[in-house]
Amino acid sequence: MYPIWVVPYLTSGLVIGLIASFHILPSHLAVGAFWFNVYIERKAYREGRPELLAFVKRYTLLILIFCFVFGSLSGVGIWYAATVSSPRGISALIHNYVWGWATEWVFFLIEVATIYVYYYTFGKVDERTHLRIGYLYAVAAWISMIIITGILAFMLTPGKWLETGGFFDGFFNPTYWPQLAARTALMFGIAGLYALAVAATLENDSVRRETSRLAGLWGAVGLVFGALFTLWYLKKLPPEAADFLFGGTLPYLKKLLYVAGVAWAVVLLYFVVFGLLAPRANTLVGSLLVLVVLFLGILAGEGLREGLRRPYIIAGFMYGHQVVGTDLPAKGIKSEVEILNEKGYLSRLGYLPPELRRVTDQNRLVVGRILVAHQCANCHALSRKGWRSLPKLLEGLGMTDPEDLAGFLEGLDGYPYMPPFVGTEEERLAAGAYLATMINQNP
Repeated sequence: MYPIWVVPYLTSGLVIGLIASFHILPSHLAVGAFWFNVYIERKAYREGRPELLAFVKRYTLLILIFCFVFGSLSGVGIWYAATVSSPRGISALIHNYVWGWATEWVFFLIEVATIYVYYYTFGKVDERTHLRIGYLYAVAAWISMIIITGILAFMLTPGKWLETGGFFDGFFNPTYWPQLAARTALMFGIAGLYALAVAATLENDSVRRETSRLAGLWGAVGLVFGALFTLWYLKKLPPEAADFLFGGTLPYLKKLLYVAGVAWAVVLLYFVVFGLLAPRANTLVGSLLVLVVLFLGILAGEGLREGLRRPYIIAGFMYGHQVVGTDLPAKGIKSEVEILNEKGYLSRLGYLPPELRRVTDQNRLVVGRILVAHQCANCHALSRKGWRSLPKLLEGLGMTDPEDLAGFLEGLDGYPYMPPFVGTEEERLAAGAYLATMINQNP
């Protein structure tokens, strides 16, 4: 086991969620925007209308700066946050999909090269060559999404991988195709909203209206198909995840779905009214305000997608506190729950000094805090103020006594969305003692 990253108030899981949700704005724009870009460029060449290229150049500059500066930085942020938050989870994904990620990085490098070539060769190469550069970028970016989606979908529905350990058995899992279809459609919606923002800055009134109308149509169609494919995705959820969402087991997931749905409706309404019906009324301020609404919808959607996977990092294999919970004979991996319950969780924390690897009367509260941090802090704030506050949660359940809290920890596996507490009885009692102290010290 690695040291745990405890983030005050926010929790490490929420940090990853915030960064990942923001990352969708530039990453999905990077994938969807160039299809619209080359469509407008091709239209300009075919109809002999060079004035349309003003939009193409400005849109390309937005993609270049926003996607490949802020997008790249947030991408690195995801890797950093995920690695320090869940090093064993990332290790498991890398061991299974290192060649998938390596392939994705190849196509990302193609994106980086072609976006610069495309932008700086305007008017310097012939029209056909320039369009081909644009199509090369668009295809490379979409292939990047094809690969990443397989790994993301694997975490919720590993499918036959749990039996075979095979690369493609996990990659082409039950929710892969609906998630790929939904992301592909929704990326056009995201690209359409950014296109409306860029169109609003154009000086030529006729070009502004025309590109706004085309962006509105592009975005509206993307959102409509995205919603249909999302319904397909929801129908493919495993029974336990569907129960979390629709059965009332985790009511907050349904609230997140409603928030995402409202955001989808607001963005679609903007496309229809200010893109298709009244493009003259489209403004930069209006587009940016709707972009904020879009971000809130993405944040809710990502929270929903992550919540459906509870209590796992990789469904059916590794729990949220990074303990392997299932045998995987195909890869020679055994469940760690039984051995940690027998020999102790502290025994696997190699970074601890020897005097803290077993519970004593002198160190009970110290090791109790370590145990609680490792097994709870990814999802719960350890203070009264914060995300899913653990003191507030336990106090709300009427749990303040150390023995009661230790008994509660023993029965955690009775909650389908919670990983079991792993460790010996002494460790469980130490964790209960620390939880009681934590509650009493946070009045």
